[in-house]
Amino acid sequence: MLRIVSINTAYGRTQVLHGLSLHVSEGEVVALVGANGAGKTTLLNTISGIVPAGKGSILFNGKEIRRTPADRIVRLGVSHVPEGRQLFAPLSVHDNLLLGAYTRSSGDKKAHLAEDLDRVYAMFPILKERSEQRAGTLSGGEQQMLAIGRGLMARPQMMLFDEPSMGLAPRVMADIFTAIGQFRTMGVTVLLVEQNARWALRIADRGYVLETGRIVLDGPADELLENREVQRAYLGKGYREVWE
Repeated sequence: MLRIVSINTAYGRTQVLHGLSLHVSEGEVVALVGANGAGKTTLLNTISGIVPAGKGSILFNGKEIRRTPADRIVRLGVSHVPEGRQLFAPLSVHDNLLLGAYTRSSGDKKAHLAEDLDRVYAMFPILKERSEQRAGTLSGGEQQMLAIGRGLMARPQMMLFDEPSMGLAPRVMADIFTAIGQFRTMGVTVLLVEQNARWALRIADRGYVLETGRIVLDGPADELLENREVQRAYLGKGYREVWE
């Protein structure tokens, strides 16, 4: 579904991604892990058209999208749940969700909007309870649920997640990762950027390890969890704790 070949991305004269290549097949959950500053957010921003790539190729369903505008990429089926959520704080939960569908045709929205709202509310019932509440007054976990729900409202084929666990309590993190792991059953492919490698790899099919803008390791998620270098650098003590 997504194939990235030798992508180079820079901010001015500062090179961030160095000939990076990876792929995500339809129906997969793929985790991209690495330390802060490794280039994870830059990669997602490059895929979604927020930051231009200098060289290389980004193919989505066989179509080159490297120079495609961000709104067009959403229309093609890629939805990006950004780091920090970036909600419209003064607007209600309901209105934030409606904005997630802004790139869809009026006919499509008219036919399916109620169905899509029901799907989001079924996944995150608390959002239905808070539907008229301002987004900025929600808890951190509720805001992350809303950001995910807003991304779903675009009816994507693929979702990009950037650090969805940031700032959340462990119990809330578990709920968020459980929800992301269920996306494959909804026919939505996932590329998950996450500093918390243990949590990400537990729900992923495959993973990539990114260091200073380069892929240094990749493989099945369960094998990466058992890799000593990954354990040392990213999992830390207690990585074998049961996820409850």
